Amino acid sequence: MVGLLRPFGRAVTYTRLLHLFVAVVWPAVLQFVTDAWWIWAVAAAALVPAGLVPAMRTVEGLQARLLLTGNPHDRGGDEDGGGDGIVVTPSSTWEDRGRLVLWLEARLLLGCLTGLVVAQLLYAVVDLVASAAGDRPGGGAVGLLGPSQAWHIALVPGLLTALAAAVWSSGTLITALAVRLLGPSPAERLAALEERTEQLLERTRIARELHDSIGHALTVAVLQAGAARAADDPAFTRRALDAIEETGRAALEDLERVLGVLRDSGKPAGTRPTLTDADRLLESARASGAEVDADLTGPLEGVPGPVSREGYRILQESLTNVLRHAGPVPARVRVSVEGATLRLDVRNPLPADPPDPARGSGLRGIRERAALLGGSASAGPVGDDWQVHVELPVR
Repeated sequence: MVGLLRPFGRAVTYTRLLHLFVAVVWPAVLQFVTDAWWIWAVAAAALVPAGLVPAMRTVEGLQARLLLTGNPHDRGGDEDGGGDGIVVTPSSTWEDRGRLVLWLEARLLLGCLTGLVVAQLLYAVVDLVASAAGDRPGGGAVGLLGPSQAWHIALVPGLLTALAAAVWSSGTLITALAVRLLGPSPAERLAALEERTEQLLERTRIARELHDSIGHALTVAVLQAGAARAADDPAFTRRALDAIEETGRAALEDLERVLGVLRDSGKPAGTRPTLTDADRLLESARASGAEVDADLTGPLEGVPGPVSREGYRILQESLTNVLRHAGPVPARVRVSVEGATLRLDVRNPLPADPPDPARGSGLRGIRERAALLGGSASAGPVGDDWQVHVELPVR
């Protein structure tokens, strides 16, 4: 019983009824003044050109959100904004205009029917109460019941229940129609899905950025600190602290840039390091004790920005894996641009406990970066070495 009464404790139940009555106010006033029923036909005809105005969907959408959902900012759909919510953008196609015309006509018709039903039920309740009180003979809505009788009051709860059902059902129906007719068109759903996909891809990219940058910095810092403690050499310790400071500062810059993107989704990601900045990575690895034999050939400055930036991150993750799993061991780095292909190889002695190529977010991130650019990546034992081999198209 409490569940049946719960909707009538919500303000939106009555604002939905108000939404229906707003649609019939002006034709009802004209009909009352002129006493001409053809006013309703004129009103229905006038809604056709009104619905063809693109801005009318914005007006109707805002009104529907405010009165039907109780929140003008509520999309009425899924939590991620991609559902069948009530949109407030102007009509952009003839399909949108047609659905808006149908909405206006349906709202007028349902408003008229709801107004008649609610008015008649209210009149009947008042008439029954007056008849039961004996103030006047039964007439009007209760004329068929005969003269005034006290038992007429027993019919009031039934009429009030019918009134409540009419109010709730009409509000529910108009809300369902609003979602159907004022909701996004297939083209708008596709655009929203594409936007959502772009947001998810951007979040994935940011997660990779943080993993690569911060992971590399922490790995270098741990190795440097351990080496400085083991060496017990003030000069070496100073060099280790300098390397930790430089790596940490670079990581903080990357972190600030990524957080800036998160704070303002419309803000560009800013300048990200490319393969022309690879010397910074190589020096960082060397400062950690690794003997890096690097050979960078070809016009790296001519590699397109997206490819060069992803190549930098792949190289960073590869060197991080060398330091993390094998320690400060000799490593050979080969980066070359040959025709339309960027090749990147990182080899190091196979550690005692080599990583599983099928596991680990670092190796998975390398493969995902390469796949997004239409390239390929492989990682695994080659003889006595561990090799990461990546090929990326530069066109």
